[in-house]
Amino acid sequence: MSIAIPHGGRLARAQAAYPSAPTPWLDLSTGINPNGWRRGRPGLDSLRQLPDPADTKDLELAAAAAFGGLPERVVAVAGAEAGLRLLPQMLGAPSVAVASPTYGSHADAWRQAGGAVLCVARDQLFETEAEVMVVVNPNNPDGAVSPGADLVARAAGRWLIIDESFVEVEPGLSAASQAQGRTIVLRSFGKFYGLAGVRLGFIICDEDLAHRLRRRIGDWPVGADAIGMGRLAYGDAAWSERTRRSLARDARRLDRMLEAHGYEVTGGTSLFRLTRSSDAAARADRLARQGVLVRTFDHDETLIRFGLPGRTHWRRLQAALEQTT
Repeated sequence: MSIAIPHGGRLARAQAAYPSAPTPWLDLSTGINPNGWRRGRPGLDSLRQLPDPADTKDLELAAAAAFGGLPERVVAVAGAEAGLRLLPQMLGAPSVAVASPTYGSHADAWRQAGGAVLCVARDQLFETEAEVMVVVNPNNPDGAVSPGADLVARAAGRWLIIDESFVEVEPGLSAASQAQGRTIVLRSFGKFYGLAGVRLGFIICDEDLAHRLRRRIGDWPVGADAIGMGRLAYGDAAWSERTRRSLARDARRLDRMLEAHGYEVTGGTSLFRLTRSSDAAARADRLARQGVLVRTFDHDETLIRFGLPGRTHWRRLQAALEQTT
């Protein structure tokens, strides 16, 4: 039995399916930095009152400085997931092309809004006649990348949504500075900074759409933890640079470990690695019996995605791989 799920992080489901697995589980089903930013958190007093809209603006200012965009175009939301599900409501429900395979919530969000969704290969996205085009860059799960400027140029004035949830590992790919007109960029805080539970993301867009978004979501789009930690983390450029280097080293280390146990590494980013095995479902099942949760896929049963283990979990993963291959 393997657990193919819409996205990572469904640990409770795995625990119910494998009640005899060793605990605590090693959850490698997501692409979240296991060694994330840990330099500060607002005090309890900040949770006793409503966030001040001025503090939200300060957060957006810090994020804009990190992204290379204008703060007027940077709108804080409760995670990139919340942002991508809000956009169909703002743009209407026209024909939509989604570069696929990719993160499944994009197509689902537009279908839920009544849009006509066409899932196409990444290299065919701009050949469609869709009114809205969606691309994840770097892509999840295969790590495919395109320069953000090239994507914007090829859109030729049509609506283009670029999900940059993993772009912090390769910031030169970002189109955040070009998010205007009909180009919209989504950013995630939780993945690179390893604080997914904070639920913080951003929509970067034209100022008119940003104004309409702020009116739609109101004065308190995110909580005090998101505001406080986001402001500090986005200002910590030295940590970001060190983290990019350490993630790249860890990704190479993980590749060597997986290849030594018969996995073919086919792509990914430095936050996750995509592998191919003819017996992927059986391998995922055996790993789950060892208390290691990985990500499998309905669209291709030969694929397994591995997130990075934390600093103290490499031996645990090594032992699990030795027992399951």
